[in-house]
Amino acid sequence: MKKELGAVILAAGEGKRLKLNKPKPLAPCLDQCLVDFPIQELSKFFTQINLKADEAQITAVVGHRKEEVIHYLSAKYQKLTFATQEQQLGTGDALRAYFNSQENAKNFQYTFILCADTPVVRSSVLYKMYQHAQAEKLDGVAASFRENQPAGYGRILRNPSDASFKIVEEKDASASEKAITEVNSGMYLVKTQFLIEQLKKINAQNNSNEFYLTDIFQWGEKVQALLFNEAQYFLGVNTLKQLEHAENALNQVLIDEHRENGVRFIQSATVRIDSQVEIGAGTVIYPQVSLRGRTKIGENCTIDQGAIIKSSELSAQVKVHAYSVLEEARVLSQAEVGPFARLRPQTHLKEKVKIGNFVEIKKSVLDAGVKVSHLSYVGDAFIGEETNIGCGFITCNYDGAQKHVTKIGKHCFIGSDSQTVAPVEIGDDCFVASSSTITKNMPSGSFAISRSPQITKENLAHRFIKKKKD
Repeated sequence: MKKELGAVILAAGEGKRLKLNKPKPLAPCLDQCLVDFPIQELSKFFTQINLKADEAQITAVVGHRKEEVIHYLSAKYQKLTFATQEQQLGTGDALRAYFNSQENAKNFQYTFILCADTPVVRSSVLYKMYQHAQAEKLDGVAASFRENQPAGYGRILRNPSDASFKIVEEKDASASEKAITEVNSGMYLVKTQFLIEQLKKINAQNNSNEFYLTDIFQWGEKVQALLFNEAQYFLGVNTLKQLEHAENALNQVLIDEHRENGVRFIQSATVRIDSQVEIGAGTVIYPQVSLRGRTKIGENCTIDQGAIIKSSELSAQVKVHAYSVLEEARVLSQAEVGPFARLRPQTHLKEKVKIGNFVEIKKSVLDAGVKVSHLSYVGDAFIGEETNIGCGFITCNYDGAQKHVTKIGKHCFIGSDSQTVAPVEIGDDCFVASSSTITKNMPSGSFAISRSPQITKENLAHRFIKKKKD
């Protein structure tokens, strides 16, 4: 019995026009590389149609700087396999390399073919192609779309007498064929045995002297072009301008998907969301927000204008006020951050913590109900629940060579303009008077004051106040 699906990612490209000194598949796109997106959408599609692990296989056909591509993909996708295209002789040659190097490739009923440089592709497109091929009992399906300025794309030539089609490449098209606006996406689903037989027939007798994979589709065969209205799903990337265009399109697709799941956006055109971001229903995202990396935001949160959140986790009902920056931080439910606050890596804020304006927290754990409301720096610290930190507080954690830890217990009051010189511990229920520098441990329930005595000289201010001359 044949297995269901083999999938091929064409990832042998050099990408000279991108000018990035990277093999094309590894060009950056949002938070990942170009090649990641078709691989991940294929995996979603496999899950969608309930394929078991042994019923599907993804293979990347590599070529230019293949060692780098294989190293990157092997570390990220353990079940991915590879085939090498030794020379860049066209997409048809790439498929021959695939079948020559993968013994089990012929055992799949269908073969999906995608390009590594189409990052906006969605699993829903693959599902529609798969459904159409099965419903119409086809040997092959090519995804197509309309392009008002089709230069550079292969044109779809539909057979006037039946539903079949063929593709003519730009370099080989006549003037009338170049006027056709239905174009080839480069995405195909083909019955494997049909594909193998057709690959035997193609040649390089064309203006590019390459083996075109598109030549497997011919009039009179059981093949159809499936026209999609969403042209953005098929954007290819060959230049930095096209990369920016594709990133913007992918960003908008991601926003639309989050909106469908109950996330409200205020001026979504100004928002950036990376592909691995998760957002819970009921959350509101204000303008100019940037959500990056593996950020996870819970339900009913508010992310105010200009906030930047990188690879952080926020539980439900968290409020991030305007222009705050969070990086690799964890914030539990009903906590508030900002405005103009910064949470650096390994910051953990527990329930109902309040971090106010111009406060920076680094590598610290703040228990439930802690308040650090104004103009403070907390680094390498543990602060107990319901402790209040006054304005202008600083943990002096660095001695010039090493970082040291400050521990403050629960239900403490730390007065404004105070400092702790680490390593130092303050127990529970302690009171630190304003403007104190704490250098010694404080037992629970204690009071500390560390100030120079105030000296007041009456009627002496005139000696220090300078008046402007007329």
